[in-house]
Amino acid sequence: MSRIPFRALSLFAATAALAFSFTVPSMAAEDAVVIPAPAMDAAPASGIQTAVVAGGCFWGVQGVFQHTAGVVNAVSGYAGGTRATADYQTVSSGRTGHAESVEIKYDPKKITYGKILQIYFSVVHDPTQLNRQGPDVGPQYRSAIFTTSDEQKKVAEAYIAQLNAARVFNKPIVTKVGALEAFYPAEAYHQDYLTLHPNQPYIAYNDIPKVENLKKLFADNYIEKPTLVNASKATN
Repeated sequence: MSRIPFRALSLFAATAALAFSFTVPSMAAEDAVVIPAPAMDAAPASGIQTAVVAGGCFWGVQGVFQHTAGVVNAVSGYAGGTRATADYQTVSSGRTGHAESVEIKYDPKKITYGKILQIYFSVVHDPTQLNRQGPDVGPQYRSAIFTTSDEQKKVAEAYIAQLNAARVFNKPIVTKVGALEAFYPAEAYHQDYLTLHPNQPYIAYNDIPKVENLKKLFADNYIEKPTLVNASKATN
């Protein structure tokens, strides 16, 4: 199903929820889950590394990692399909194989791959939701980790097994782990969306709470000023 009608419905629902919040204590659209750090992590490395994850609408995923220390750039885009279908309208059909994803460039001396995954599973999304995330439904919103090396694959799979064994979620994790074939940046208007539109009902209800949860649960990894795509382009 197309993202557009679902996004319209979710905006309506978010607006209603915000209006309701004037009389009822506010709640995040998705509660964060306190989870253990991964028992296995990537070996120390030098130079900027790349991680690619998908966990629902890329606005919120990008927004969280733009507030994460050690991340030098986080770009919204598409992974899992071909270049020919890597555009918003086509991906929204749910028939391209793409997932809305975020490419994370990070400094391994400041943050590890395992820590990125811990934040991803804890505050970015609910990894037990199959082919959906909150109000957004379809395989383009699936939970997925696109690995760039055999080491990343081993770390991700081991962490999923660890979390399932510990029963930190009340349902099994459905996150798929697979090799990244290509990442295609999304259209310019999707970049830095959370920062540029903090008062939009969808963002305010679904995504701002994720950043607040990052600040609360991962205080040592949180930065107040986001690392924006536009700023990164300006300095390169």
